[in-house]
Amino acid sequence: MLLALITSAAQSAQAQSNVLPTPRLAVDSTDPVAVMVSQLDLERYKATIKGLTAFGDRRQGTKRNRDAVDWIEAQLRSYGCTNTERITYEFNPPPPAPRPAGGPGGAGQQGARPQGPPVASGGGRPRGVRTRTGVNNDSLRQPDARLRALNAEPSTPGLRQEVYCTKVGTTRPDEMYIIGGHMDGIGWGEAANDDASGSAIVMELARIFSDPSVQTERSIRFVLWNNEETGLNGARAYVDQRAKLQGIEEPKGSGKYPEPKWLGMIQHDMMMFDHGMPNPDGTIPKNQRPEADVNIEFQSNSKMAKQSAELAWFLHGSNAKYATDYPAQVGPHMTNTDSGPFQDLIAAVSLRENERGTQVGSGWDPHWHQPTDLFSTFTDADFRLGLNAAQTTLSGVARLVNAKRVSGAK
Repeated sequence: MLLALITSAAQSAQAQSNVLPTPRLAVDSTDPVAVMVSQLDLERYKATIKGLTAFGDRRQGTKRNRDAVDWIEAQLRSYGCTNTERITYEFNPPPPAPRPAGGPGGAGQQGARPQGPPVASGGGRPRGVRTRTGVNNDSLRQPDARLRALNAEPSTPGLRQEVYCTKVGTTRPDEMYIIGGHMDGIGWGEAANDDASGSAIVMELARIFSDPSVQTERSIRFVLWNNEETGLNGARAYVDQRAKLQGIEEPKGSGKYPEPKWLGMIQHDMMMFDHGMPNPDGTIPKNQRPEADVNIEFQSNSKMAKQSAELAWFLHGSNAKYATDYPAQVGPHMTNTDSGPFQDLIAAVSLRENERGTQVGSGWDPHWHQPTDLFSTFTDADFRLGLNAAQTTLSGVARLVNAKRVSGAK
């Protein structure tokens, strides 16, 4: 069934791969997926991002990070996703390596590129103009005194938490798709794009699927990872703690499955800035490029590459049918994001603004881990790219779980 849908969707999408879809003003009320997609609103998406940026860069191991986790949980509950839970784990980083002379340093650092063939860590060869990337660890590069003060508390080792909630399926509560984004950030900005933009997608989808008038055959879990910037530690903790619990009914005979069997994992990480490669002088175009797209990536050398590719192309087809502004593009080099710990276990994909290794790693986003990753940096065209990623995932997952709208539901 899935392969048939993928083939049909891919053929349809191929014909319009270079065409920017025209926003639809009318909604087909007979299509429950279209109705759900229409509930995604640009201003609501922006407001959710804005709410997350109120906690600064939300660096793990700080009060601002813990406050943001509390706020996320309260928001999820307010949407009706009341079965919120937390993963608790301990993070004790190794001591930092000595900083090389003249080079940047710090946890989560992307420093100067080593010499040798230009191959991204997840595969693929960068092309075109490349600029230096890195993590800002200098507080004085943030001109806003209020934000400098908010981000001043350093990270300390110890216990960490991340929050999730679940839409329970009606006929197959023992199976689920996982939708994720990471809520922590670094760089002395507001981590608006990396990754409030992806976290807001997860939260907005939780809001829409939690509507009591929406029923799904399978379950969906909405997870806001922590400790992504230190090496995907929050996602790794989830896999370590929960993988062995999959599909176990608890209590026996109750019809309840605390950890349904994982069918697929869809990650959202940096969703908004697709302005193209750097100019010859190293500057970045100011406006969103007309050919901007939603990048859907899987990892071609993972154990579940075939299943992951199928999921990626299925989402590609959903984008072709339901996204209003920007098309999707599938790539085989998923890397450095929270879907990584899942990629050898289940179908796992990541949605992004650019190809992670060959484009983000080549400096296509000058705000990555920088003080300029602020809500005010981005335009509505940027925010709308993130919204189209939300449309892509929402429509795809709604089809996979056979979502329906039930009149008179309470």
